[in-house]
Amino acid sequence: MLYFASPQYLWLLLLVPLFPVFYGLLRALRRRRLRKLGDEALVRELMPSWSRSKGWVRIVLYSLAFFCFVVGLSRPQMGAKLKEHETKGAEIMICLDVSNSMLAEDYSPSRLDRAKLAISRVVDKLQGDRIGLIIFAGTSFVQLPITTDYISAKMFLGNINTESVPVQGTAIGEAILTAAKSFSAQSEKSRAIIVITDGENHEDDAVDAARQAAELGIKIYTIGVGSQQGQPIPVNGELLKDSEGNIVVSRLDEATLRKIAAEGNGAYVHAGNEEFGLNPIIDDIRKMEDERYSSIVFEDFDEQYMYFFGAALLLFVLEMLIGERKHKRRLFE
Repeated sequence: MLYFASPQYLWLLLLVPLFPVFYGLLRALRRRRLRKLGDEALVRELMPSWSRSKGWVRIVLYSLAFFCFVVGLSRPQMGAKLKEHETKGAEIMICLDVSNSMLAEDYSPSRLDRAKLAISRVVDKLQGDRIGLIIFAGTSFVQLPITTDYISAKMFLGNINTESVPVQGTAIGEAILTAAKSFSAQSEKSRAIIVITDGENHEDDAVDAARQAAELGIKIYTIGVGSQQGQPIPVNGELLKDSEGNIVVSRLDEATLRKIAAEGNGAYVHAGNEEFGLNPIIDDIRKMEDERYSSIVFEDFDEQYMYFFGAALLLFVLEMLIGERKHKRRLFE
């Protein structure tokens, strides 16, 4: 499987087909100027050493060299080898709210983006723990099944936005029940659910769902994202309004999130800009009894950029050495 660590540079590949087009235009302009000097055939006879074909060879080599350089700049990586290994730790299901209210900008750059960044940083610190990801709004589904493949976890996380769930709303209870059903059969004791949301639950009884999960031995932690005074919700460059034309303000519902955490034998944390709240929760989860798991994951990606940079350098050197003059094949003077 090929993966690009810096895919934004691939946009530069759009320049590659423009190089021969631009060169062809320059050649056409040059021929037009030569015609003004006199007969084109006579002018060519006056420049016997100039090669018409080498110019095209050079531009092709330059285009290939630029192509290889851009691909190298995008850091291609390979990691198709599967490896089975045993780990010990806890199983953690993260339920991430992707409703429109998570677009509010009381965190920089938004509630959702700040939550994704915090999850990504926590994934980097995990060792042996298994992680899964549930995304929810008006409904919920498993974005990433429980795994120790942290590379895939970050890849799935990067693709999440408010359009990932087509039904708007905030069904926290359904998300908790979905997460409770998503733990592996190997797990019996060390299971935890972390709900990241602004707490504005309009769809179901989240407290009762937490109680049901707790009866299965699952701990529920909640992280409140937002502020008491609330923030408007920017959608497509405009502020979201209700049916009466009033601007919708999304406020943090701490009371509900505290009840969910209490029923789930966990804890509630208010997300901050500096400490989002995941680190102290993960520290608390690690106090639970470790369980042993066997899993199959991708090995770490191997960097491939150096091969493309090497090919680009070779092609650039060849392009410079060719020149635009014909070779003089003389064995004897």
